[in-house]
Amino acid sequence: MNKCGKLISVAEMSDFERGTGMKRVVTMLLSLALFGVVLTATACRSSSFSESSRTGFALDTVVSITIYEAQGDVDGEVVLDTCFAEIQRLEKLFSATIAGSDISRINAAMGAPVVVAEETAELLQLSLQYAELSDGAFDITLRPVTTLWDFSGDPPSLPDKTLLAEAVSMVDYRHLTVSGTTVTLTEGALDLGGIAKGFIADRLRDVLLANGVTSALIDLGGNIVVIGDKQGDVWRIGVKDPLNAERLRAIISGKELSVVTSGVYERGFTLDGVRYHHLLSPETGMPVQNGLASVTIVCESSVQADALSTACFVLGESRAMALLSELDDVEALFIRIDGTVSATDGLVYTLQ
Repeated sequence: MNKCGKLISVAEMSDFERGTGMKRVVTMLLSLALFGVVLTATACRSSSFSESSRTGFALDTVVSITIYEAQGDVDGEVVLDTCFAEIQRLEKLFSATIAGSDISRINAAMGAPVVVAEETAELLQLSLQYAELSDGAFDITLRPVTTLWDFSGDPPSLPDKTLLAEAVSMVDYRHLTVSGTTVTLTEGALDLGGIAKGFIADRLRDVLLANGVTSALIDLGGNIVVIGDKQGDVWRIGVKDPLNAERLRAIISGKELSVVTSGVYERGFTLDGVRYHHLLSPETGMPVQNGLASVTIVCESSVQADALSTACFVLGESRAMALLSELDDVEALFIRIDGTVSATDGLVYTLQ
């Protein structure tokens, strides 16, 4: 139903699946506290297209797609059917925990070559590119480490030091090679939790555009993608203050954006006065402690934003800024543990 001035609040990013140790965001609707929020006012419009929206559970999170505007004779419900079918299809390829998935087969192959779907090979190639770009700060071979951490345990506990050191020794993206659709992993195990949702979000945008959609919002548990504009205005995407769950720290404005955030308060525990969070160093297997509370990446590609949000957090502010200066049309917002903020020069945002 179209209502002029309707306010929509959609929550932040979440893990692609439980226990990945990459990004964790619990999607919260209505009155719950938000980490990344899309604020969009629906204006009165003369188009005959009727707004179509659907929310469901996939990728271990709540996902939502809303179509606001479309050209031609578009059936929004049919398009949404196609989108949600695509989510399910790709999840069955990329999940490390679904039996028979491409990633599960690679992890179980013990170094033998595995033939995978074209989408899986493409995503693995992208993962290797971002690993190289970030000098290993982003590394999808981190699964031996992440499986040792239980951030929801009661009481909380740290991994065994010997087991952690053994797991860290297996982490190296150079153990992975991709030749066409043949994949070989010589050691360790893969986890695509830090990049798969971005890849899927980009695919959903392609589906929507191919079906004549001109204005839409995709929220895969907080991997936010917006198509077009907001009835002639820019979109406003809120970023939660990681130090105060009751408020936003910034609002990012723009069109045709992908926005992804990684933060230390998404998932973790406190033990003996020390905060242990899920953003782990590939070098030590321990939570990264570098003065950052969150990193938000803003660019056109969701898969790029997904990978870079983790990479930049692990790199730390100075090294991340140096990396981002080499990339075109990629902006970032850094929120530090002390609450202060910095951003790349091209980011359009307002502090709250």
